Amino acid sequence: MAKGPVLVVDFGAQYAQLIARRVREANVYSELVPHSMPVDEMLAKDPQAIILSGGPASVYEPGAPDIDPKIFEAGVPVLGICYGFQVMAHELGGDVDKAALGEYGKTPATIDDSEGLLANSPVEQNTWMSHGVAVKRAPEGFKVLAHTEGAPVAAMQDESRKLYGVQWHPEVKHTPLGQELISTFLHKCAGLDNNWNPSNIIEDQVAKIRAEVGNAQVICGLSGGVDSAVAAALVHKAIGDQLTCVFVDHGLLRKGEVEQVKHDFVEATGIKL
Repeated sequence: MAKGPVLVVDFGAQYAQLIARRVREANVYSELVPHSMPVDEMLAKDPQAIILSGGPASVYEPGAPDIDPKIFEAGVPVLGICYGFQVMAHELGGDVDKAALGEYGKTPATIDDSEGLLANSPVEQNTWMSHGVAVKRAPEGFKVLAHTEGAPVAAMQDESRKLYGVQWHPEVKHTPLGQELISTFLHKCAGLDNNWNPSNIIEDQVAKIRAEVGNAQVICGLSGGVDSAVAAALVHKAIGDQLTCVFVDHGLLRKGEVEQVKHDFVEATGIKL
């Protein structure tokens, strides 16, 4: 079983960061990587699953971003979203229709088979679309799960290879059942456990700081703002009295900020100032 993160491959999507967030909201750790990263480097991260994001391009445009097809042969569960869905279909021999009817905004989708990725889905569900071309024919081995007026293949899967795709955007709240789809992909299709929660961020950073600092002494410039305060609190949690914070009252701080740092922050954290 793979031990790495779920990789979100960014094809220039405005929602790529949101996809990564939705994965974490499903209690699985994710990392964002550019589509230009060689597939061998992606696979070297030992990903538990891969999600291909949307993007503004068309697979037919000269210079449009693509991906090495061997990513689909690596045995790693893959979910394609919007452009990522079209790239998957195109690279695996499906028919992507550049003359298709575009769909933008709220779009009703008809679920032809409520199984696998769309298990327990109602026959009709509202989705959020933003596409000018569409998959007209799924690649060999794929089962069509859903269609819309403008997308003959709006969702598909090949469970034998753990490859899945949807034309709509499950990561946005405008797709009411979107988070359920992402969770189904992660936990049922890819078989991943709940292995991450936000508290892991603190634990991971504290461990990294301890390993980096060792027995050394550390000085931290404390401005009174959120960034330096959080950094100081994390470092202090990791190394305790090895940290000394330096705060400069330069006369241009907000009213009461000097007292807030000298007294409230120090009292709450125990940091040496």
